[in-house]
Amino acid sequence: MKLFQKDMPFYKRVLILALPIALQSLLTVGVNMLDTIMLGRIGSSLAPTIGEEASKIVSSNSVSAAAFANSFISIYHILCMGLGMGASVLVSRYWGMKQKGDELDPVTGNGKAEHALRQTISLMLRLTIGLALIFAVITLAMPESIMKSYVNLKDSQASDIIARGSGYLRYSVVTYFFLGTSLTTTIVLRSVGQALYPLFVSIGALFVNLIANYMLIFGKWGAPRMEVEGAALATLIARIFEASCILFYLFVVDKKIAFRIRHMFMSCISLIGEYIRICIPVLISDGLLAFGNNTFAMIIGKLGFGAANSVTAVTQQMSTVGIQGVSQAGAIVTGQTLGTGDREKTMRQGWMFFGLGLALGAISALFIFSFRSLILSGYDITASDKEIANHLMDAISLIIIFQAANSIMTKGVLRGGGDTKMLMLMDNIYLWAIALPLGAVAGFVLKLSPFFVYICLKSDQIIKTVWCYFRLKSERWIKKISTGR
Repeated sequence: MKLFQKDMPFYKRVLILALPIALQSLLTVGVNMLDTIMLGRIGSSLAPTIGEEASKIVSSNSVSAAAFANSFISIYHILCMGLGMGASVLVSRYWGMKQKGDELDPVTGNGKAEHALRQTISLMLRLTIGLALIFAVITLAMPESIMKSYVNLKDSQASDIIARGSGYLRYSVVTYFFLGTSLTTTIVLRSVGQALYPLFVSIGALFVNLIANYMLIFGKWGAPRMEVEGAALATLIARIFEASCILFYLFVVDKKIAFRIRHMFMSCISLIGEYIRICIPVLISDGLLAFGNNTFAMIIGKLGFGAANSVTAVTQQMSTVGIQGVSQAGAIVTGQTLGTGDREKTMRQGWMFFGLGLALGAISALFIFSFRSLILSGYDITASDKEIANHLMDAISLIIIFQAANSIMTKGVLRGGGDTKMLMLMDNIYLWAIALPLGAVAGFVLKLSPFFVYICLKSDQIIKTVWCYFRLKSERWIKKISTGR
C-alpha cells in the first residue's frame, strides 16, 4: 500500500481526464458565484432611497431566496449526477471492453459492449427526462410551500424571502429538462475521453449567463429589472444554450459512441437487470444524499444561517473543483482498467487516488483559510451574516480535508469498481443516522456556535474517510459487470 508512487503515466492520465472536468466544474461554480455576487449587490442601487442598512437586508434576502430555491433544484441536479455517474460506471467498463476487443453478438453481428453502451445511454436519458417532468410539476404546483420548508417563519424577513424565492422557482420549471439532459450526457462523453467539447460549451454558457444576469437582474440595455427572477431566467437561457450544444454533439457529431436519436427508442430489455444492479443504487444513494443536503439547508435556514451559508457554499464549491475532477477521473480510470481485467493495477491505482484526495483536501483547506476575508468582502450582506460566514469558513477548512479523500473514493474509485450497493448504504447511514441528528441537537438543543453546528452536520465526512480506507484495503469493492447479453 503506497499512497504516493512514481507513476508518471498514471498521474498524466488522471490530469488529462480531471483537468477539463475541473475547469468545467469551476465554470459551473463561477455561474453560481456570479448569481450570488450580483444578487448580493441588488440593494446597493436602492441605498440612496431606503438607506444603507435596509439595502443590505434586501441584498441578504435576495441571496437567501435564490440559495433556498437552488437547494430544492439541487435535489434534481444531484439525482441527475447519480444517473450520469451510475451510467458512467457501465459506460467506462464497456468502453474498456470495446478497446480490448469487442465480442460480436452471433445474432446481430454487432459488438456486445458497443450495443450495451448505447442501451445504457438510452436508459439514462429516458430516466432523466422522466425525473425532469416530475420536478417540473412539483415546482409549478407548490413554489411557496417549497420555500417555507427552508425559512424560519418567525423571522421578520420570511415573507419577503418566500416571495422572492417562489418567483425564482416559477422561472426554473422548464430549466430541469435542459439541465438534466446536458449534465448526464456530459458525464457520459467524459467516460469515453471526450471532455474538451463540454468544457468549451460551459465557457460559452458562462458568458451567456453573465450577460443575461446583468441585463435581467439590474434591468440594463432595455431589459426589465427582474432581480431574483431575472437570475432564474438568465440561468434558463444559459441552460438552453448548453443543452442544445451538448445534445447536438451527441446525436449528430460524435463518432466514438455513435449514439443517434433513433437509439433513444431501442430495446433495452436485455440490459435492464444489469442497469438496475449497478446504476439504480447510485441513483438511490445520490437521491438520499440530495434530500440529506436539503435537510442540512433546512436546518441552516431555520437557524438563521441562510445568507451566510450561501456565500460559504460557493466558496467551498470553488475550492473543490479539482476534487470533483479527480473523483470522476477515478471512476473512469477504475472502470476502464477493470474492463481490461487488470485487478492488481486497479488496486495500486486506488491507493494513489486516496493519496491524491488527502493532498487536494489539504490544498483546498489552505485556500479557504487564506482567502476567506477577501472573499467575504465582495458581498454586501449584513454584519451578522458576515460574522456567521467567518465561523462557517473555519469549519469548512477542517471538514474539506476529509471530504476530499472520501469523495474521490466513494464518487470515484469504489463506484468505478461497481461497489454501488455498499456505497448506497454507507453514504446514507452515516448522514441520516449520525450527522444530521447530531447537527440538529447541536443547533436547536445545545445552541452551539455556527462552527460546531457545521462540524456536527458534516461529521459523516470524517467517518466515511475512515471507512473508505478499510473498504479499499479489503478489495471487496471490485465487482464483475456483464454486457447483459
